[in-house]
Parts: sequence; C-alpha cells; structure tokens
Amino acid sequence: MPFEPLTHEPAVEPGQAVEIARDLVVIPNHGVDLVPNIGVIGGAHSVLVVDTGLGPRNAEKVLTFAAEQARGRRLYLTTTHFHPEHAFGAQVFADHATYLVNSAQAADLVHKGPAYLDMFRGLGTPVARNLEGVDLVAPDVVYDEAHELDLGGRIVRLAATGRAHSKGDQVVTVPDAGVLFTGDLVETGQFAIFPWFPPYDTDVSGQRWIEVLRRLDAAGPDLVVPGHGDVSGRRVLTDVREYLELLRDETWQRRDSALPEETIAAEVEALMIERHPEWEGRDWISKGVGCLCAEHSGHETASAGETAESPSA
Repeated sequence: MPFEPLTHEPAVEPGQAVEIARDLVVIPNHGVDLVPNIGVIGGAHSVLVVDTGLGPRNAEKVLTFAAEQARGRRLYLTTTHFHPEHAFGAQVFADHATYLVNSAQAADLVHKGPAYLDMFRGLGTPVARNLEGVDLVAPDVVYDEAHELDLGGRIVRLAATGRAHSKGDQVVTVPDAGVLFTGDLVETGQFAIFPWFPPYDTDVSGQRWIEVLRRLDAAGPDLVVPGHGDVSGRRVLTDVREYLELLRDETWQRRDSALPEETIAAEVEALMIERHPEWEGRDWISKGVGCLCAEHSGHETASAGETAESPSA
C-alpha cells in the first residue's frame, strides 16, 4: 500500500500471463503498485484462481481469463489475505466460482475490510475508481488450519500460516509442480510490507513472520510466486527472512540503548537502504521498525517472565 496517491491505473493485465508449470499460469504484476501476482491453477475437472486484483473491474478481467483457461471446468477462488488488491474483487466470482479461505482471513474481511476499503479509496482517483461498487462478500467455504482441494489429478493445499503480515495469511502450494504462492509474506525487489497503522491495525508481527518464512523454506518449494514482484526460486524465502531478521536485530539493539523510535527508524532505514539500494518500497522500513519496537516490549516482558520462572542454578 503506497503512501502517496497513485496516478497510474492499478490494472491487471491477463494478456501478459505466463505458464510457469503444466496448466499453471501466473498473471504477473510487473512491478505495478497495487497489482498482485495472480495464479490460475488447473486440474482435470477444476481450476483454482489465486487472488482477484483490486476491485470488480480487475476481477472481471481475471474471471474472463480464468473461464477461458478452464474451458468448462469448475472454478474455485481463494485469496492469500484480505487486503484490497488481493481480495476486493471476490464478488465478481460469486455466481461462477466457489470461494474458500481460512477462518482468520474470513474474520479479517468482516472486521477490517470496510476500514481498508475507506483507506484505499483515499489513495487517489485511479484506486477509488477501481473500488467503485465493492461488496465484501462472505466466502462459501471456510476452513481453520488447512484444506486440500482436489482439482482432478492435482491436489492444491491451502494453509493458514498464523499471524504474520496479517492475521489471516494463507499460502497455496501445488506439490506436483513445486510451486508456492505466498501472498505478501514475500515480495521480490522491495522491502517487506508492514501494515503497521496504530491504533487502527497492529496485527502484523515481524517475529512471527520470520518463523513462518522459516517453515515455508523448510518445505523446499522450487518456485515461489510472491505477492508482488518476479516469480523466483526458493532462495527468495531466505532473502526475505534474513532481511526481517536484520531489521529486527538492528531495531532491538537500538531499543536496548533506549534510543527514541524516530532515531531508530532513521538509522535503521539508512542501513537497510545501504544494504538494498535497488529495492522499492522504502516507506515500509519505518513501519517495520514501529512494529518491531512494539514487539521488543513484549519480548522483554516474556524474557523477564521466563527468567523468573526458570529454576535457580
């Protein structure tokens, strides 16, 4: 989510779709703000769409493309998390596809969706135009932790990761192709997106995010489709985790020295830009610092409790 109003059209371009495995297509975002990577995964009798694009206008293009790919096969839709460019076109699929997500994401849509809709409408005329007529529809199928979807000769695994980028993050794995869709748990070519907006939204957790990435890496995917940026190999999971670990360590080291948060943010931002001068999304660094400063306080409390409860030497 950018901080300056967008002047360009956040348009999904299905004509640029690329096949990354057998009957598995990605509509790439090509680095355009508020355009996610969108997946279309096929099996013998069904097709799963991953993410909708921003609002009904984009979702209609995605649905048309997916129906052409499906050639009569049944359609399913899932979304990696509730943020507008990923999920706020689901209504377009209502009469054409079965929509399924995890229970935490379904709750995010209900409790946070309207506020995010209002916030995003303030991001410029092109964004507001694409969000006209949005109706935040309820999913048809809600699962708790994991769900296996049989597309016909191909099983796709949906899994809630637990709180990280959001409370309702979900990854989509296509085991026979070695492909992992991460949503905004992973981006390529940009700093991690921290939706840290106190007091309105403080669900993002840098600490838990690191642990989620460690688990995803251990599963050993061959290809990673990030929320935004180029489809990459497994190494991107390590790259993002190491960035988050460095962000945490540099933030906490300064917090231990009782530096004010503004100073910490300025120093850490300069360091991160020096490490990754080619990455986009620099505004997200300070948001990450804010999140990790808050988590530092919780970490100190937990550490004190552990020390108090541990047996004496």
